[in-house]
Amino acid sequence: MGDPGNQEIEVIQSWSAPRSISTALMYSFAQRDDCEVLDEPLYANFLCVTGVDRPYREKLLSTMESDGNKVVKEIIFAPGKKKYRFCKHIAKEYVPGLTKDLLKQGKHFILIRNPLDILITKLCVLIFIWYAFQPSFDKVVPSSLMELGLTDLVSIYSELCQMGKPPPVIDAADLQQDPEATLRGLCEDLNISFQSSMLKWDEGPKSIDGIWAPWWYEGVHKSTCFKPGRKYPKPFPFSLYDLLEHSLPLYNILRRHVKQRTSLLKSTLPIPDLPVPENEKLLAWVGDEIVPRESAKVSVFDSVVQGGDSVWEGLRVYNGKIFKLEEHLDRMFDSAKALAFNNVPTREEIKEAIFTTLNRNGMYDNTHIRLSLTRGKKVTSGMSPAFNLYGCTLIVLAEWKPPVYDNMKGITLVTATTRRNSPNNLDSKIHHNNLLNNILAKIEGNNANADDAIMLDQDGYVSETNATNIFLVKKGHVLTPHADYCLPGITRATVMELVVNEKFPLVERRISLSEFHTADEVWTTGTMGELSPVVKIDGRLVGDGQVGPVTRHLQNAYKKLTEESGIPISRSDSF
Repeated sequence: MGDPGNQEIEVIQSWSAPRSISTALMYSFAQRDDCEVLDEPLYANFLCVTGVDRPYREKLLSTMESDGNKVVKEIIFAPGKKKYRFCKHIAKEYVPGLTKDLLKQGKHFILIRNPLDILITKLCVLIFIWYAFQPSFDKVVPSSLMELGLTDLVSIYSELCQMGKPPPVIDAADLQQDPEATLRGLCEDLNISFQSSMLKWDEGPKSIDGIWAPWWYEGVHKSTCFKPGRKYPKPFPFSLYDLLEHSLPLYNILRRHVKQRTSLLKSTLPIPDLPVPENEKLLAWVGDEIVPRESAKVSVFDSVVQGGDSVWEGLRVYNGKIFKLEEHLDRMFDSAKALAFNNVPTREEIKEAIFTTLNRNGMYDNTHIRLSLTRGKKVTSGMSPAFNLYGCTLIVLAEWKPPVYDNMKGITLVTATTRRNSPNNLDSKIHHNNLLNNILAKIEGNNANADDAIMLDQDGYVSETNATNIFLVKKGHVLTPHADYCLPGITRATVMELVVNEKFPLVERRISLSEFHTADEVWTTGTMGELSPVVKIDGRLVGDGQVGPVTRHLQNAYKKLTEESGIPISRSDSF
């Protein structure tokens, strides 16, 4: 007969890298009146399977069960005297040969810590070992990616997700900064009650410690609770820089799944909804590689960060073809030449990057591409292009994106006080990323609850809106401002051709604001919005406030053109 005091027990399994305050968390759970704890029950199995040496290896193997599957069945999931059993695991101890029951059963969570903190903490511990256990120091394995176990930690997270058991993830920094909130959140995720006793424990060694405690637990034995880390950290040991580069991306993969974060510049804003939810998971081209959305970043030394020093194009995909691709690339190369970019990718290289990005995302219709070319990364921060010695940075951002304006009912505009840049200052014919002039006008539009804002030139004539070119119709004639202050848009040029082809008189001249106020019809043009009717300007209805016949006629002609023309997206027919 079994022990009547024993009962079925619910197992809570913590997975972490070394030096992640996992022992302090084990002490925290040990304070509960309904929980027993196990300190790394799979350690002996790990030493046997990997052959890794430790100063305490022989003693550990003689006192702990080294058959991992026996440990799982007879120790981790054995009956117990309390409701819960907390098992502290180090991720690298999840080695081949262990039964899948280890992950299938019980509750799991992931504890992470920034490798910047892990590596400097581990270095301090190794220095302690050197002084305290000098004869055995050479048996302690130096820091390595395998020793950190972050690869294993990501694998465990992924495996649990595949089993339909995505584990909660908590960050050691949050646990140190706000232990009660973090522990309450963890307990809620584990569906167990929080106990305030988890916030404190007695100083000194514990009966629950593993036999390796004298080598590794000196710091935690001096603790009685979770405490914030240093306000200003110690210098990072740059001998470990390469290891940091390898490990930090793995930490960031898991950190994205942390619910509560404490950081120096933490945003208090809720996570926003995306305009198109399908864009939550997309792949972007950055530099010379395809990366997931959350990894799509440029260097802090890149010129686009240092000074908005970049050129860009907006492209649209219709029915497997990119509309006006060659014209957009012509303008991009002209802009790059005007700004004296060096080491610019070839036209074919840019096309290949675009086609690859679209194919990887499976985007062949209803797609907008933001194509950017920066002057590239600098060797040191500063304004001078002489620091740009790495070549240009190419960015291909493709998104599912329908036209951004209401092209059926029309949009409203207001006139901004911000004037459009003059060619005397910054020529708008260069399609550059330094858009502050436009953004200031857009802010005025937003404040007026308008869709966009009209921008005047220095003489008070209409130039364009903050984002689009603009046209009007008066007594059957179509007018648009000269492209002196405004960008000579490719959609603008396309619509001008359509106006002529459809036998409407076209006039390009200076146009005053009052002429737009009294126009029969007004529309704007741009790749992102296509041809958008304007029904109100500065509180005045345009015409009768409805979309006009010339506008509708040209919208239909434009739609037909996008269906019939464009550069086909190159695809491979074989896998």
